[in-house]
Amino acid sequence: MSRQWLKQSERGSLFLIRLIARITLLLGRPVGRLLLYPITLYFVLFSGKARNASRNYLKRVVPQPIGMRHIFRHYHTFAATILDRVYLLSGRQVYFNIDIRGETLLLEQLKDGRGCMLLGSHLGSFELLRSLAATHPDISVKALMYEENAEKINQVIQTLNPKIADMIIPIGRPDSLFQVQEAIERGEIIGILGDRIALDDKQVKVRFFDQTCRFPAGPMLIAGLLKIPVVLFFGLHRGGRDYQIHFERLTEGFHLDREQRSQQITEWTQRYANRLEYHTRQAPFNWFNFYDFWDESGDRPK
Repeated sequence: MSRQWLKQSERGSLFLIRLIARITLLLGRPVGRLLLYPITLYFVLFSGKARNASRNYLKRVVPQPIGMRHIFRHYHTFAATILDRVYLLSGRQVYFNIDIRGETLLLEQLKDGRGCMLLGSHLGSFELLRSLAATHPDISVKALMYEENAEKINQVIQTLNPKIADMIIPIGRPDSLFQVQEAIERGEIIGILGDRIALDDKQVKVRFFDQTCRFPAGPMLIAGLLKIPVVLFFGLHRGGRDYQIHFERLTEGFHLDREQRSQQITEWTQRYANRLEYHTRQAPFNWFNFYDFWDESGDRPK
């Protein structure tokens, strides 16, 4: 897996989310969705690296020659979820038809008062978690994330919902792990995305779409050190107002053996990658990593 997303993806997303947020809040969601077409066309035409990444990715999952219509649909699905993020962040979940699968599993996990890790990805929309908060206001969710890498986007998000800042646990600070442990003991959910490598991340090699690929070791390292349950989350856009949420149990918690630590983290990360690949194949246009994810250019991290 490449780190190229650190250089390019957030910059494009910032402009897009600001533009869409202003349009949709001023004129309404139907107008916002209509304007997604010229906005999508602009990015398809003028983002060469992302367009190539989209094409190379789609070749892996779409069993037919990839044309501009496939790439346009890929971009448009991404833009549509950003548009809907405006509504989800402002508490307007009633606009959507959300089919939640595995919700009972998650609630059972939380019933004894101990929290869990909710491991997501850049497949679909992680903001759909807010629909869970709307129906279960007693459930608290914290996001474990690199603030610096999404600083500008976070500024836009916080204008939509100022409470977002209180929901973030920054990665890489001396007390980050301690904050995670405290949140788990309070019965809260720790949300983290497990498919992108940041600059200082430890990595493991797993098989993903029939190719060896690097994934961050951090999520499984934290889960093992704190012995916390891990539930997988996939929030897929199915077109129009329709979304589908999948919760799946990955582990009830596991003990990291000092001598087997690397092997254990690789095995659990492989299980995560297997489920991510499965859901990606089910909803291929929900894949929102618009960079050379497989390092096909040879630009591998050292």
